[in-house]
Amino acid sequence: MDSIIETQRQTHEEIERYETALYSLLSRNQATHEIRIQTEHKAAQVLDRISSRVTALHNSYLDEDARKAEIGTLSAPAAAQNDLSEFYARLVKVQDHYNKYPDAVAGGFDMELAAILEEGNQDGLDDDYEEEDPISLLFSGEEAYGKYLDLYANHTAYNNLKNISKRLPYLQYLDILLAAQNGLLHSELSKEARATKDYEVYIQHLHDYLLSFVKRTQPLVDIQTKHQEAEVEFYQKWDDGEFVDWDETKTAKRSANADGAGEGIWCSACQKSYSKKTVYDAHLTSKKHMKAIAKQAISETPPQNPNGTQNITAQPASNVQLVKSRLRSSALLTYLSTSLLVVLVPTIGETKSNVERRFSLTAREREQELLEQSKPPPAPTNTSGDAAAEEEEEERIYNPLKLPLGWDGKPIPYWLYKLHGLGVEYRCEICSDHVYMGRKNFDRHFQESRHAFGMRALGLPNTKHFHEITRIEDALSLAEKLKQEGRHEIFEQETMEELEDDEGNVYNRKTYEDLKKQGLI
Repeated sequence: MDSIIETQRQTHEEIERYETALYSLLSRNQATHEIRIQTEHKAAQVLDRISSRVTALHNSYLDEDARKAEIGTLSAPAAAQNDLSEFYARLVKVQDHYNKYPDAVAGGFDMELAAILEEGNQDGLDDDYEEEDPISLLFSGEEAYGKYLDLYANHTAYNNLKNISKRLPYLQYLDILLAAQNGLLHSELSKEARATKDYEVYIQHLHDYLLSFVKRTQPLVDIQTKHQEAEVEFYQKWDDGEFVDWDETKTAKRSANADGAGEGIWCSACQKSYSKKTVYDAHLTSKKHMKAIAKQAISETPPQNPNGTQNITAQPASNVQLVKSRLRSSALLTYLSTSLLVVLVPTIGETKSNVERRFSLTAREREQELLEQSKPPPAPTNTSGDAAAEEEEEERIYNPLKLPLGWDGKPIPYWLYKLHGLGVEYRCEICSDHVYMGRKNFDRHFQESRHAFGMRALGLPNTKHFHEITRIEDALSLAEKLKQEGRHEIFEQETMEELEDDEGNVYNRKTYEDLKKQGLI
């Protein structure tokens, strides 16, 4: 057995090294969602080990008797300063241990720490290397490594509940879960639906799944403590009567009557079971019942109920208590599920977007997407700043003639440059003296927004009559000439622009506005 002082020293060292490892994990570059989840799970493992060692260290410090005995053993009296018998006795124990276990590896803690900080295939030397990822086994294929929620089973259970108004598709079910951030979950359901056993089973499964998903996707969050706080808050609100929609007295009686409807009311005199209370009350005044009562009074032992229930009021009372406990349990699970859904609102939104996107894909596109997801991600390439600078220098393009760049990012050939006349400049005064290189770009710019804006600024229409006109003075003189020749359609836009009413009749702008002012359109 090691010395308690040495054990405490070693525990202090392990705690410090775990803290350093935790800093190294959290400071890494988390480029993808998968890497972030893996890093958080490793960090959670480190935190658990730190917590266990801190607890063990605290307990060892509380054992003061063992510390005093150890110090007393190591400390020799003044008369026996040179007595090393205790030292050699412990040395013999150490030697005997390693003689008995010669293959024992020293420094097991270092190997454990290295396994936590290890990153698979860092150098990228082995292209066929596939690292086993235990974290991926925690998620289903639909969850996509924790990106989305898999609520199809819960959706089916929701649609199979009793006393619901209508069955909802999956997207509307997700909208209901998203609405939990504004109020209590499933407030759209009736009290009768929430008082059933099926709802209790459904909300229990939903709560268990949401809690498990949060623990798997957010391992660093202390969800258990938040869960306990939400539970305490629920009991306080329940005792204060803040859950008006969960009135346990009325709902329990109504649900108990519904549950007892299948068993019926047993009449011991008539030896018959009645499914409804009204039918039972009506038969009490019948002649057959009167004769059965008289016959039963003569006999010494009354006939027994074959179902084993002799007291009529005992069963409904027990049903009421059962439903009350069920309501309380269902309300608690609903409240806890609401608190979990508030945390998962972004994930539910991404799940809804993913479902809508998958609906728009064909079967072939879905298969292709699954194949791409099954491929391992490419290994990250670690390049230093000097190497990147050298690559940039190598990729510099030599272009002394200032030729335009082609589709591949390189200068086009010089013969193509001369063929298209890209060296000829065309200046347009209407476009604020903008210069166009090449005849093709110059002809195209007359239909572009820059030239159209310049024509509107001059108060002129951008029609084919002004094609090839680049000077402002020429454009104004041409407009005056066209006006003198009687071509007023250029300026009379009221008669040029046509509008259509709701019935499909076509008018020019002036006629349309006149009719609209008169209320005829």
